[in-house]
Amino acid sequence: MLSKFSCATGAALAFAFVAGSAAQAAPPPTTLTITINGTLGPVLSGSDTLGLNGKSAVVTVLENEAAKPIKHTTTSATYKVPAGAITVNVNGSNYQSSSPAKMTINIKSSTLTLVAAVTVQGLTITFVDTTALAANSWTKAALMHPTVFTPSPQDITEPTSKLKYSYVGGSATLGVTGTASSSDALDVRLPDDGE
Repeated sequence: MLSKFSCATGAALAFAFVAGSAAQAAPPPTTLTITINGTLGPVLSGSDTLGLNGKSAVVTVLENEAAKPIKHTTTSATYKVPAGAITVNVNGSNYQSSSPAKMTINIKSSTLTLVAAVTVQGLTITFVDTTALAANSWTKAALMHPTVFTPSPQDITEPTSKLKYSYVGGSATLGVTGTASSSDALDVRLPDDGE
C-alpha cells in the first residue's frame, strides 16, 4: 500500500513540477514600438490649413505583440491599437490618440497604415499615415501578430510615404521624408484597451 501511495504521490509531484516549469517557460508579453520620424511636405493634395508643410513630425505606435488581427486578407492584417497608444509629435508638441486606432500591415506592398484621431483644443483631427518600407520588410508572421520589420531603421520618402489629415475645417495630404524604425521590449505598459 505504501509503495502504491508513494508512486502515486511521486507521479503527481512530477506532473506538478513539469506543469509549473511549462508555465514558467511561457514567453512574457512583449510590446512592439514603431517610430516614424520625418519632415512633412510637400503638399500632395488638398489645402494645408493647419500649416504643417515643412514641419518636423514623429509618430510613435505601441502595440502588444500578442494582439490578433481584427481583419485580414492573404497579404495584410489590421490590428486594433488602444486609445492613447499612438503619439503624434509635431514641432515638439505631443498629441495622443483619443480613441482606439487601427494599424494595417501589408506584407506584399511592405506598407504600414495607421488610422487614428487626436483631439486638439476640443477639435478632433483624423489622420491616416502611410509608410512605404523596403520590399520584404515583414514576414508572414505579421499576418498573425504584429511584429518588427527589417531592416530597422530604414529610410522613407514621399510621395509613397505620406500623412493625410482631415477635420471640419478641411483636409490635406503631405509627403513624409525621414526614417522608420521598429523594436520590441518586455513590460512596456500599454494604455487600457477601452472604447
